[in-house]
Amino acid sequence: MTVLAIDQGTSGTKAIVVDPADGVLGLAEVPVHPDYLPGGGVEQDPAELLDSVLTAGRLALERAGRPVAAVALANQGETVLAWDPATGRPLSRAIVWQDRRAEPVCAELAAHAADVAARTGLVLDPYFSAPKMAWLRRNVTREGVVTTTDTWLVHALTGEFVTDASTASRSLLLDLDAVAWDSALAELFGLGGERLPRIVGSDEIVGTTTAFGGEIPVAGLVVDQQAALLAENCLDPGTAKCTFGTGAFLLANTGETAPRSASGLTTSVAWRARGATPYCVDGQVYTAASAVRWLTDLGLVGSAAELDAVAAGAADEEAGGVLCVPALAGLAAPWWRSDATAALTGMTLSTGRGDLVRAVLQGIAAQVAELADLLPAPLTALRADGGLTRSAVLMQSVADLTGTPVEVYPSAHATALGAAAFARLAVEPGLAVRGAVVGWTPSTRHEPRWSADRAAAFRDRWRAALALGLPGGQAAEGGS
Repeated sequence: MTVLAIDQGTSGTKAIVVDPADGVLGLAEVPVHPDYLPGGGVEQDPAELLDSVLTAGRLALERAGRPVAAVALANQGETVLAWDPATGRPLSRAIVWQDRRAEPVCAELAAHAADVAARTGLVLDPYFSAPKMAWLRRNVTREGVVTTTDTWLVHALTGEFVTDASTASRSLLLDLDAVAWDSALAELFGLGGERLPRIVGSDEIVGTTTAFGGEIPVAGLVVDQQAALLAENCLDPGTAKCTFGTGAFLLANTGETAPRSASGLTTSVAWRARGATPYCVDGQVYTAASAVRWLTDLGLVGSAAELDAVAAGAADEEAGGVLCVPALAGLAAPWWRSDATAALTGMTLSTGRGDLVRAVLQGIAAQVAELADLLPAPLTALRADGGLTRSAVLMQSVADLTGTPVEVYPSAHATALGAAAFARLAVEPGLAVRGAVVGWTPSTRHEPRWSADRAAAFRDRWRAALALGLPGGQAAEGGS
């Protein structure tokens, strides 16, 4: 069954036409351009988001040259906007998941942080949807509805007012165990009385669209990271993947139990399909490819494709003693310190750009290793996807610092392929979840080369560098 799967992301929208038997038949990517504002603001133009979805989808279909049975949509998860449900007209810019302007909202609610975590599985932080929704209501408009971008995009395509369970679970407004909106939480954020979308399963047809030609069912709604979790066959408790994109996102399947982390990780719905609701724990590294873009802006590398060649010029495998904590947008799990800044230490007159580039890559890997240590079950292997998996230096650093083999997903389209699998489940009622996922073998497997003692010593030095970027000079304990 052929599906058009659309992955609407932070820096671009990708569309693929894919069939389990024939693979990817058509591909198109359209960039989007977030605006980074003073004071921690990050915004997108809603019109550009919608145009990117339509343009990428139509180009992919044109290149595939065959009809599709469904359209699937993966979304950013926590990006929000206000809009008029009668006309679909945006009433605000889209406030991106990276936006920090809702920090005062969270500060006001600090006394409720433990209760919020117990109800939602999340940390009280502007990263999630509700604080940004509240900020929009206070500062931009009281008109219309305020939702995540998936609800608005689906409304533009179908006229329906829905979100899927995985996206709802990233909002701080969902009772995680009941998978239902929590009116007390809405009141807490000043969102009482807001119209919230109907929560649907990822294997549910939510409507039809004529935006891509004939009338086509729309299904396969899911958060981008959870879509990749499915595509990489992380179907059993304990299986985990890390996506290396704008940030790095480590998710581990926990089955149909929703553990609450005491160490700063968060718990979300992995997906709702075939009457089951598996959960996942996750940790976030805010700057991965964005740190590489920073290196590029400084002229240390020409592009991400040059990372390994430049890093090969480092003095040794530990970058000549240079350490980097690339907290260029603060720190997420397990520290949850938006006030953190980047640290770069250990430089001498002999330090070269190869040392600096290798140190940045090892700094990304060190954050992933910190997250891996906090998972409910020890890793036996870590599956990896995203553009930065092309850097063998980064992937080897992850393997060395986690002490775990890293298996690189062979396709650059994990998110879209996961969304396509959910759409197939919607259209083929007899298909099981495992049957919807296309089997795969790693394109590369990176085995740990460092001893446990060497990795531990490096990580101790890296944690000391991390403290330098925290006000007060001391690393905080993980969140609730």
